[in-house]
Amino acid sequence: MDERARTVTAPHAETGHATARAAHGAGLAALGGVPLDRIPEQVRRLDLAVLTGIAAHLGERLPRSCDAAEAARILQTAPRHAWIPGHWLAALAGEGLAPRRHRRAELVEARKAIDEARRTLGYPPELTRYLLDSLRHLSGLLRDEVSAQALLFPDGDLGVAEAAYRDNLINLYLNAAAARTVRDLGRTRILELGAGTGSLTADLLPVLDGHTSEYLFTDLSPFFLEHARTRFPHPFLRYEVVDLDADLAARCGADPFDLVVAVNAAHNASHVGDLLGRIRDLLAPGGALLLVETGHEHHQSLASMPFLLSGRTERRDQRAGTHRTYLTREEWLAALTAAGLRPALDLPHPGHPLAAFSQFLLLAHR
Repeated sequence: MDERARTVTAPHAETGHATARAAHGAGLAALGGVPLDRIPEQVRRLDLAVLTGIAAHLGERLPRSCDAAEAARILQTAPRHAWIPGHWLAALAGEGLAPRRHRRAELVEARKAIDEARRTLGYPPELTRYLLDSLRHLSGLLRDEVSAQALLFPDGDLGVAEAAYRDNLINLYLNAAAARTVRDLGRTRILELGAGTGSLTADLLPVLDGHTSEYLFTDLSPFFLEHARTRFPHPFLRYEVVDLDADLAARCGADPFDLVVAVNAAHNASHVGDLLGRIRDLLAPGGALLLVETGHEHHQSLASMPFLLSGRTERRDQRAGTHRTYLTREEWLAALTAAGLRPALDLPHPGHPLAAFSQFLLLAHR
């Protein structure tokens, strides 16, 4: 077993290290012995293949020399998406690339790279179809003629979202590690913020059944709440529409929670420090916050995720004035500490091959 798990707390160090080892071991066991050594190169391959598709799209439509504003105008970009062409151009420049016309053979190779990398990284075929559909519809997405939500949830189906947020190596690892951690915590009153498709909820409920008095499943979208009511018919669940930037106590109740869970949701707050402060106030003394977050925007998300973020509330934290979506791992650890939450678990270790996905599990105590 790979022991490169990390605990980031000094008090109760032996207990912390044991928790980290157990969670890391559970995560690796969920992967069933899949070789992990090729993960970094395949993450990189998927990134560059999607970026190639964007470069080819822009190269067919833009002059050789073009700034962000001119690109948005030529592409007839909808006002709320006007920042996206410049974001793409910056990503290309960061790789030493520029928009250009690509030969058919190059595009065929890029499509092949997407599918082969997807397979190696443990994603199901739905992800290939989603990435290629997103690249195919870039013009319509920019003009707001095609909905990014419709591509991610075709006809209300969650299969593509499951591929992106659950059915892959990193989420199998993180979900299993989180479930083991929550089992060992033995918490009875739990709040999940921004629960979405329930990608982690599905793994937490089996270990909580019979051991928890209440699990409050929340999201900004009633669509996800209705789906969860059908998918999770547990008597201890209740559901609430909750905005991460709103008064959490007013929506979730004043009674303290033993555990708050947020999976790839907390970065959607306009100010993560303020959100963490509100979460701290919801926690009972000794209560815990379990976060799954992304610390880096990969190129593979550039054909889809920016369109899902356009028009959202402006960032008021360290991301203000930028197009950054995520905080780094180090920024999250600092924000937790500043909010009065003591970081206790950090997985996978930054040196582990799984860290190439730039997703991580953090646990912090009040």
